[in-house]
Parts: sequence; structure tokens; C-alpha cells
Amino acid sequence: LLQSQFAWMSYVSMVAIFLFVIFFEVGPGPIPWFIVAELFSQGPRPAAITIAGFCNWTCNFIVGMCFQYIADLCGPYVFVIFAALLLAFFLFAYFKVPETKGKSFEEIAAAFRRKKHSAIRGAKAMTELEDLRGSEEA
Repeated sequence: LLQSQFAWMSYVSMVAIFLFVIFFEVGPGPIPWFIVAELFSQGPRPAAITIAGFCNWTCNFIVGMCFQYIADLCGPYVFVIFAALLLAFFLFAYFKVPETKGKSFEEIAAAFRRKKHSAIRGAKAMTELEDLRGSEEA
């Protein structure tokens, strides 16, 4: 947006792109590769890495094929979309991905089971509570 007014703004744009790539590669970029190794034991790990890699490269392909169209639609604000997605992925990783430092696969699996069972129990409790309310009204 400002490149027509300031000649040096093209350098700022290049530096911003390099910083974006650096922060992506240090932050959420390697998640499909290292989180699979952390969450899966030796047996299912190759299949999980294959699926994670497929999803990663498919998304990269889609972004590469659609970027020009998105840039034409959004103009100089095209990276706002990527910044918003990066924020959403950060929040997902912060709230949903368990801490695996110093834990065995069994401990990690047990943490997932606890979350799953507590979510199921919470849904059942809500359903039972709704049933109780319904029977009181009748």
C-alpha cells in the first residue's frame, strides 16, 4: 500500500516476508513433524507421519495455488488472513495439544483418555440434568 509513496518500503516488505517465514518455521511450521513423533508410539508412528505430511503438503499446495487470487481480492492486506490463521493455530496448540516433555507414551495416551472420558461424562451429565428438568416439569 505504501510502496508508491516510499521507495524503501519494498525492503520493509521483503524483511517482513522473511520474518514471517522465520517465525512460521520456528513456531507452527514443524508441528506436523514433531508432534506426531511425540504423540504416537513406534507402531502407528509411520502411518501418522504419512497422514501429517500429506495434510501439510496438501495445505501448502492449496495456499500456493490460491495465493494469487487471494492477493488480488485482499490487496496489500493479504497477510492479515495468514496472521489470523496463525493466531487460531496458536490458540489450538496452546489449549488442545498436551505437554509431552518428560512423559511416556502411556502417560500421554492416559491424558487423552481422561479428556475424552471427562468430555463424554460432561455431555452425559448435561443430558441427565436436562432429563431431570424435563421430568420435573411433567
